[in-house]
Amino acid sequence: MTVTVVPENNLEIGESIPPLTVHAVSVSLPTWRANVGYEEGEEWVLSKMKTGYPRFFVHKSIQQFATAIVERYGRPDEQAILFPSHSIAARCVAFFKQQVPELDGEQVRILDLVPLSENARSKELSIISPRISTVFFPQSKSSLAKAFWQHSGDGISSRRAEYCYNLFSNGALIDEATLEPPSRFCKGPKRYQKRTSIDMKSEKLNSASEAQDPTRFVEERFGRNLDLSMTANAKIAIRRRIAGSLTADVDLSDAIHLEKDPQRTRNVIGFSENDVYLYPCGMSSIFNAHRLLLAAKGPLESIIYGFPYIDTLKIAQKFGPGCLFYGFGSSEELDDLEKRLEGGQRFFALFTEFPGNPLLKSPDLERIHSLAYKYDFYVVVDETVGNFLNVNVLPYADVVVSSLTKVFSGDSNVMGGSVILNPSGKHYDTLKRIWEEDYEDNHWAEDSIFLERNSRDFVSRIERINANAEAICDVLNAHPCVKQVNYPKHSPTRAFYDKCRNPGGGYGGLLSATFFSKQDAVAFFDNLDTVKGPSLGTNFTLSSPYVILAHYNELDWCATYGVEADLVRFSVGLEESSKLVAIFQRALDAIQ
Repeated sequence: MTVTVVPENNLEIGESIPPLTVHAVSVSLPTWRANVGYEEGEEWVLSKMKTGYPRFFVHKSIQQFATAIVERYGRPDEQAILFPSHSIAARCVAFFKQQVPELDGEQVRILDLVPLSENARSKELSIISPRISTVFFPQSKSSLAKAFWQHSGDGISSRRAEYCYNLFSNGALIDEATLEPPSRFCKGPKRYQKRTSIDMKSEKLNSASEAQDPTRFVEERFGRNLDLSMTANAKIAIRRRIAGSLTADVDLSDAIHLEKDPQRTRNVIGFSENDVYLYPCGMSSIFNAHRLLLAAKGPLESIIYGFPYIDTLKIAQKFGPGCLFYGFGSSEELDDLEKRLEGGQRFFALFTEFPGNPLLKSPDLERIHSLAYKYDFYVVVDETVGNFLNVNVLPYADVVVSSLTKVFSGDSNVMGGSVILNPSGKHYDTLKRIWEEDYEDNHWAEDSIFLERNSRDFVSRIERINANAEAICDVLNAHPCVKQVNYPKHSPTRAFYDKCRNPGGGYGGLLSATFFSKQDAVAFFDNLDTVKGPSLGTNFTLSSPYVILAHYNELDWCATYGVEADLVRFSVGLEESSKLVAIFQRALDAIQ
């Protein structure tokens, strides 16, 4: 008797992941054909898209807000792209003019929208900083705007768009140029204003009767679930978790008073949450690290070591003199680098991932650090996939970047990123000064509150995800139709991973597999009963034909670095291990 198993995760094409989540950061592409259709721009897929990954699919609330701004302030042939600050908008304009030098200031221009003067002085608005900087550009140049949005990661979040659109619609967010005198915001140190320090929780919000009271607006939407006066404390708790000094799963009011966890704090002398900087998303942290380090060293090339996430390479290629790309992440490539350095060639920084995505290879950070120290270049390590509970890469880096959107949050409903400076690094004093002078805290208040809540159980989630991923890895490795499983534990570079692995640390929740034929890969993927879409680090297992989604127009190029077009990537979640094993086994059986 045949038992029919009803799929539990067969979401419709274009449904948000998680389902019915307004600010979801993933979208359902449940079949191989749907993924190809999305990349081909086929209407039967695109017409069903309720959302998408935020840097690739501009959230509909942001689109609506941008359209409304164009209708009020723009011209018939213009579009608009929205940023949280004037300085970011100015960088976008500079990118336009770099790519198309003939564009002038009338064709690409900035409009700053700020609260009315009387509202701007309220404590609520000083906490959340609801200003928008709009870049208007010709409709024919929309691809350039999309490129800057995608590569920089510095666009506004969907929650910021909703909030500011409400103010804008009610006449409380206006053109800064119309204010007399111009509205001035007390920025204080560019890091965190004194008004929003850890003592903020003791302050009581006033001006409750003011028009467009932001606290009332949020409470009406979320049923009094958000207390925006706790924004600063939420950011401090997030930074402490990233630093490793806060690991307890407790409410925010308790978290900010806890003693540091000495067992989890990153093992670097002098390190604290004061060396952690929050960004709107992980790519924003990489983009700004690249920007600041390039400015510090001057117009030199960078090094991209190991097969990287697509936008890291694009940043290096488009926003500077270019890069030296070592796509295999091999010892031979480090030999070549050393020869170049001995011959006098110089670089401003080396960017690498630990481990890499999607092949999960680990770079030799010890050797890279030694070369950097001797030949005076910065080392930037992306620890998103490994995460600091499993590995400690900070001793080998000047800067560590991470996407908090992924496993740090887990819930797939908020974006975030971080930059960490190494206080024991050779260049720390220089980098600290640069970051303190340049840094803008553009992580939106509501996003910070959600991110803090989501990350409270970070430690326990990582431990379970590690165990589940190893179980899935064993199932895949045992099947004759699986050609190769990529996972740090079974990688030829495991020794480099283990050198950085924390006592008790695991090998993470990301793995990938290849098959002996495309037909096998498609049969497996289409019969795999997990949620399927872009992103990783979710609390639920998330699968995708990663290379198809990330590199569809450069599949042959990927193949030259051993990254096969039919690779399937898995971000393992918190489900019961035996259930996950059964799900993967049924998909493997479908091949036969």
